[in-house]
Amino acid sequence: MNRYFFYLVFVNMIANVVSSVPKILIGQRMNGAIISMFVSYILGLAFCYICARFFNLFPGQGLPDLTKKYLPRWLSGAIVLVFASTWYIAGLITLVTFTFLLNRFLTPDMPLLWITFTFLLFLTYGILMNSRSVLYTIEFVLICCIPIIAFITLKAYTSPELNWDFIKESFMYINHYPSYTGISASSYLLLGGFNLIIFNRLFKRKQRINWKDMLIIGFFGGASLVTTFFIPIGMLGFNGVGDIVYPWITTSDTLHLEFFVIERVVYLFLLLYLAISFLSVLIHWHVSLELLKSIVFFKKLKSKKHNLTPHLFILAFWLGALGTVIYLTEYELTTYTSYFLNYLLCSFVIMFSLFFFIKRRAKV
Repeated sequence: MNRYFFYLVFVNMIANVVSSVPKILIGQRMNGAIISMFVSYILGLAFCYICARFFNLFPGQGLPDLTKKYLPRWLSGAIVLVFASTWYIAGLITLVTFTFLLNRFLTPDMPLLWITFTFLLFLTYGILMNSRSVLYTIEFVLICCIPIIAFITLKAYTSPELNWDFIKESFMYINHYPSYTGISASSYLLLGGFNLIIFNRLFKRKQRINWKDMLIIGFFGGASLVTTFFIPIGMLGFNGVGDIVYPWITTSDTLHLEFFVIERVVYLFLLLYLAISFLSVLIHWHVSLELLKSIVFFKKLKSKKHNLTPHLFILAFWLGALGTVIYLTEYELTTYTSYFLNYLLCSFVIMFSLFFFIKRRAKV
């Protein structure tokens, strides 16, 4: 499988360590979170495989191209619009989460709107890049960040502050039934491959996803799930961790690098995840923009031979992000994120039905 497919999967895994996913999972720790993670792990790998296998049948084509080809025009437009909205909200959640996080830990005196505005300035340039340039950006940032993130993760597992008794205590609730909220939250870590709905346009040659590819995704996906859930519990306590808004940020603040330039790991952790979160929003909003351009494009809206339709969508993205930051609280963000993830898991019934229908029409 193309290496860029793995990049899309890995960015989604890493970015959600500091989002609302750990908070939601930890909130379900007494309601079958461990079994929920196991179920979501199987589902996530199955979803990833089905998505990759489907788009491998149509090299060089994204979902908008396939829906236009095999569905009525009105139905194609409606489906693409729903997917564009879904991808926009996914990016918006990451953006707003990190805005709140920076305001709390790094820039407490800076207004939320100014932090969001700064993010949006850089994101606007990235979103308007062509898809190939986006993939190159992802590759460069990941190569720079992953070794340091791996070092911090290893530091967490070998830290004397990690109390394995708290982790053992969490296994006492393993006999509880899995919760739908826990499954939807933990499965989200393995869904980065669905960005192929746009990026598959760049994969002109027919690819094959084999058992080795799934083994790599399964290993890192399982490690990400286990680390996301158990490390904060081991560091902060089984009962105490439930009262913390950002479990992983507080966890990273318990780690120290005695012989390094920056002693407190939390600052290094925040900077690294700032880059990863930027990538996550960039991917989601680029996909959303390309989906919108496939159904709405004003050919006469030009300025100096440059079409301004994408800029109208960017303006809508800005207004949505600034409005959300103004009116949403941290508690409401976690609540609405949980609702969104629950909806997302249900939506796969529609998505896989669409895949099946397009595949049947293509055979005919």
